[in-house]
Amino acid sequence: MSPAANSGSIRLFVTAPLLAGAEVSATVAQAHHLTHVMRRGVGDPVLLFNGAEGEWQARITAIGRERARFAVVMRTRAQLAEPPLLLLFALLKRDATDLAVRQATELGVTLIQPVLTARTNAARVNLARLAAIAEAAAEQCGRLSVPVLREPAPLDDVLAAWPEERRLALASPGAARPEAGAGALLVGPEGGFTPPELDALGRRPFVVAVGLGPHVLRAETAIVAGLGALHARGTGEPMPS
Repeated sequence: MSPAANSGSIRLFVTAPLLAGAEVSATVAQAHHLTHVMRRGVGDPVLLFNGAEGEWQARITAIGRERARFAVVMRTRAQLAEPPLLLLFALLKRDATDLAVRQATELGVTLIQPVLTARTNAARVNLARLAAIAEAAAEQCGRLSVPVLREPAPLDDVLAAWPEERRLALASPGAARPEAGAGALLVGPEGGFTPPELDALGRRPFVVAVGLGPHVLRAETAIVAGLGALHARGTGEPMPS
């Protein structure tokens, strides 16, 4: 956990450019949170980040029921290069999908791709809600970026477009533990992949089955265990900042 996350400072994700002297507006949701939940007022400090220019100290210059503005003061942390870490998972029920996005953000995932399989529990998802969940998780955990969220896509389409040089770790009971170098994880639906889907995955040279222990895990648990295992073994080359 970063020093900023330990300090108790309020951190907010913004889309505006950040530089000393800039004025930045809060969203309606952020203004409501600052006013009614955190009870902040003019002059109080906040930390801002936008995923590109590091973390910046700012102070509240105006605040009301549905608006707030900040004056950017100075940069407190430079933007860090992040190793690419991709998560592909079969869409789950709403609460489980929300949890998966929150935990993936906390574990440093840089891109989240929901996939549709024969046994997927849901066919659609509210990406705006998931983006808000990812932003809140990034604010709370101290990271300097928010993962990219992609629209759900059929597993076959995702595999067809997958770059051959990028290894894809497939969470699979009974397989060997992951080795270093895999920067992407695929977790199937609660009912597992169908035999034809497993055959299709087995024909892809970039797919490597990895084990996550002796027990059958729920999908959301497998996501955390798999990402933790990839982290422990290294996930690939850093992404440019």
